[in-house]
Amino acid sequence: MDNVLLAQLFVIILCVILSAFFSAAETAYNTLNRVRIKNMAADGNKRAQLTLHIVENYDNLLSTILIGNNVVNILASSLATVFFTYLLGQDGVTAATVIMTVLVLVFGEITPKGLAKEFPDRYAMSVAPAMRVLILLLSPLNWLFFKWKSLLTHLCKKSGDDSKMTQDELMTIVDEAQNDGGIDERNGDLIRSAIEFNDLDAGDILTPRVDVIAIDREAPLDEITNLFINNGFSRIPVYENSIDNIIGMIHEKDFFRGLHAGMTSISGIIKKIIYVSTGVHISDLLHELQQSQTHMAVVVDEFGGTEGIITMEDIVEELVGEIWDEHDHAIQYFETIDDQRYSVNCSADLDDFFTFFHIDLDAEDFDYVTVGGWVMERLGKIPAIGDSFTYAGYTVTVTKTAARHAVQIVLQSQHSLTGEN
Repeated sequence: MDNVLLAQLFVIILCVILSAFFSAAETAYNTLNRVRIKNMAADGNKRAQLTLHIVENYDNLLSTILIGNNVVNILASSLATVFFTYLLGQDGVTAATVIMTVLVLVFGEITPKGLAKEFPDRYAMSVAPAMRVLILLLSPLNWLFFKWKSLLTHLCKKSGDDSKMTQDELMTIVDEAQNDGGIDERNGDLIRSAIEFNDLDAGDILTPRVDVIAIDREAPLDEITNLFINNGFSRIPVYENSIDNIIGMIHEKDFFRGLHAGMTSISGIIKKIIYVSTGVHISDLLHELQQSQTHMAVVVDEFGGTEGIITMEDIVEELVGEIWDEHDHAIQYFETIDDQRYSVNCSADLDDFFTFFHIDLDAEDFDYVTVGGWVMERLGKIPAIGDSFTYAGYTVTVTKTAARHAVQIVLQSQHSLTGEN
């Protein structure tokens, strides 16, 4: 074998190695953890800073990799054809095609890409200096390809901005981070709650009017004392003449301090309260409560009447989950009766209800946010004990009512229920 053939063989092997380099770089830069690289760069890691700079100019990176990979693959194939034709004659073309296809696929594509996918951050940072040099060398060609891409983008331009990350995509990222062990379940739930926080309106989390405990401005002090003691509330709304005219609230500490000092009327301790509509986002409501330095808001309906109330605690619980204090009583919304029956508290959130029983429906498609409202809608009348209906393979029976609404239902299936606690 003469020196020319040895040189050709050497160049072919070098081209396969370079093909592996470019293929691995493409996979690594596509799959690296950009957040981790940003954090490392912020901590002063020079390689991470260079890697981040390269990734942020992805068009130049991609065209450099594609140009380099195609050049070395074509060069390797051409040299292999010459090499094997010299050795095998007319059969050399076939031999070159088969051998180079196997070599490029195994050693130039599959193997390097598989390894780079396992260690994308490490590989991307290790080859960053070499990629920077190649990007600079191929910058004229990169510029031409950039202009070509701009032309095609202009010709194929469509309305809307697909580059913005959607809420569903954010939720998917959180799910993947939790599955990969980057965050635990508790932190995952907290992040999901924060992402969905602005989707909730005041009407979604308010305490409805029928459940609001309030006192008349002229109520006897003994009655107010009993109300505080029996219910364990720290704040109680105050109305004048009707609960549709809530004028403020009183704090437990102010009341008992005033009572100790000989107070005869609560007029001097009534604190201001804000009024909002049912459609206000709870994120905006939280800011408004902070600005007004109050902990309670009255939700009014379209006629100016009281639809319910919301406290600061109600809003915070949408982020961090239920906050129980020593006066709260834990509510079990879903209780097992037997393998086929569950008892359901009708104040349960309708979306939680569908999720718990694996009913493939969206609560947003209904006009109500609680199970009780959904039951009333399905029955088409005020629920009464014994009323029942079937839905999605379940038999729903009203077992307890109060004040013209359902309080408790029993859900029965012909199969064992598999709801999650």
